[in-house]
Amino acid sequence: MSSSSQILFETPARSLSDFRCRSRQRVRWSEVDLQKVVFNAHYLSYVDIAMSEYWRQLAVPYEEGMQRLGGELFLRATQLEFHASARLDDVIDIGLRVAKLGHTSVQYEAAIYCADKLLATATMVYVFANAAQQPQPLPQAYRSMVQRFEAGEDMVTLKTGSWNVLGQEAMRLRMQVFVREQGIPAEIEADAFDVSALHAVALNGLDMCVATGRMLPSAQDEHRADVMRIGRMAVAKPLRGGRLGRQVLDALVDAADRQGKRQVELHAQRTAESFYLRAGFSVVGEPYEEAGIAHISMQKTLR
Repeated sequence: MSSSSQILFETPARSLSDFRCRSRQRVRWSEVDLQKVVFNAHYLSYVDIAMSEYWRQLAVPYEEGMQRLGGELFLRATQLEFHASARLDDVIDIGLRVAKLGHTSVQYEAAIYCADKLLATATMVYVFANAAQQPQPLPQAYRSMVQRFEAGEDMVTLKTGSWNVLGQEAMRLRMQVFVREQGIPAEIEADAFDVSALHAVALNGLDMCVATGRMLPSAQDEHRADVMRIGRMAVAKPLRGGRLGRQVLDALVDAADRQGKRQVELHAQRTAESFYLRAGFSVVGEPYEEAGIAHISMQKTLR
C-alpha cells in the first residue's frame, strides 16, 4: 500500500456484525483431520468462498466485471492468524470487507467465526494488473463500488423505460441467458414486441445489466385490455438466488398497477415456478412446453 492509501476502516473488526459481506457454510468431512479438526489450509478456502460472495453482493459477475474494468486482481500477500479450531459439522460464518484502497492495490480483511467465537483472521493484498501482471491503477469504477458497498448503499440501480434506452444492455443479458445458456434460438428470443414493451433493468456499478424483464399488453383483444403480460425475465447466472429478479418483477408489477391494470400474467419456466409463487402469482392450467422448455402459465390479480 502506498502512503496515499484510502483507509475505509480505522479499527479492526470486533464481531461478525462489523462485516457487511457474510457467508455461512458447514465444515465437511474432507476438510478435517483424524481428530475432526479443520486442516489449516482450508481456512484460506473459506476466505475464497467469502470473496466470491463479496462480488455477488457487489452485483458483479466476476469474469465479465474484470473484462469491463480492463484487468485482473492478483493476490500479492496473505497473512492468516489462528485463534481457535473449527471442527467437523461446525457451522461457520465468514466476514469479509475491504479495509484499504491503494493506488494499484486493495487490502481485504476477513474473520471466521463459529457462533460468537473467533476462529481465524486473515489479511489479503491484491494488486490490479493487466494480462501481463503489470500493476495498473485501481479503476475509479471499482473504487466507487467498494466505497458504496462498505457504506451500506444499494449496489444496483433499477430503471424502467423503452427499448431504445435500455435495449442494448437488456439484450446482452438475454442473449447470454436464453440463447447461450438455455439454447433458445436467437431468432425466437428477439422479437418485434421489444420495441413497444416496457422494460425493466437492474444496473450495477459498472453499468452492466444484471437482471431484466419486459411487460406488454396480454392481447389486442379489447376485453383483455386491462391485463398485462410479463416476460423475458433473466438474471445473470452468478447472481441468482438473491433479490435482483424480485426487484425487476416488482417494478413491472408496480408499473401495471399504476396504469390501473387488473391483472398481470406470465409464462414461467417450471424451474422458476416457486419464485413466482412467492411473489403472489398463482398457477393457471396445466404445464406445457415452449421453446423446448417446460413452462406453466401464472397470473396475479391487482384489483
